[in-house]
Amino acid sequence: MSKFKSVGLVGRLGSEAAYYSLQRLMAFLRKRQITAHIDEETAEAVPHSGLNQVPRDKLRHECDLVIVVGGDGSLLGMARSLVGSDVPLLGINRGRLGFLTDISPEEIERKVGAVLDGEYRDDRRFLIDGLVMRAGHCIGQSTALNDVVLHPGQFIRMIEFDLFIDEQYVYRQRSDGLIISTPTGSTAYALSGGGPIMYPSLDAIEMVPMNPHNLSSRPIVVNGGAAIRMVIGDQRDVRPIVTFDGQTHIVTHEGDEVLINKCPSSLRLIHPKGHNFYEICRNKLGWERDAQKL
Repeated sequence: MSKFKSVGLVGRLGSEAAYYSLQRLMAFLRKRQITAHIDEETAEAVPHSGLNQVPRDKLRHECDLVIVVGGDGSLLGMARSLVGSDVPLLGINRGRLGFLTDISPEEIERKVGAVLDGEYRDDRRFLIDGLVMRAGHCIGQSTALNDVVLHPGQFIRMIEFDLFIDEQYVYRQRSDGLIISTPTGSTAYALSGGGPIMYPSLDAIEMVPMNPHNLSSRPIVVNGGAAIRMVIGDQRDVRPIVTFDGQTHIVTHEGDEVLINKCPSSLRLIHPKGHNFYEICRNKLGWERDAQKL
């Protein structure tokens, strides 16, 4: 008896490998007599699926499980549509590293089947909300599962900003920007910037400077409930950009304030039983290979 009766499917656009895995997954769900829906964007790339097409932001109302076939970027995009619902998200990896999409294509029938039978582990992840204020008015806002990044955009120039945490002044920084990351995002862009890896269940946020002019600047880790504020300095002809999970972008001006807070709603991820964060780190980051050299 399947625990889930209605499954939503989302695929990585432009990936033949993802489409192949989607078709394999659809055949498996039909065999299990599970009702499947497909998001409208994915449906355009997988014609004649015979599945009910649903707008991506409406899948939460039609399904009791959503499966993403793609990379972590594909899952990030879907995650924001499920925040605040109790609909869980499961990932099949057709990307590169795949820290969030942890079922390999070869394991679809075995591991998805086990999840459908109720053999899985629940994992709640928090997100961060960000908004940009200009002269007291909000000019843009979004939510991120991985990170919010302040950066100069296409210009190869340092930017200047003031950082406040819980209304306490921290510093004025000149750098290529700042990565503000959740524990989920600590294995993404923040890791390449020299930030620490945080265990996913931690209630913490890290701030990682990007190539700071002051070499004593180091990553800072604060409580997940901390209120973070950045005030954009005079950049002359550069307009720094605030980016959410690499997918939503807001252009700032001098004097704008970027406010970052923990999102009040969480995301429900599920993993196959036996999921092990440290094992994933060993495999994805090559720790196992390094150990074998000793």
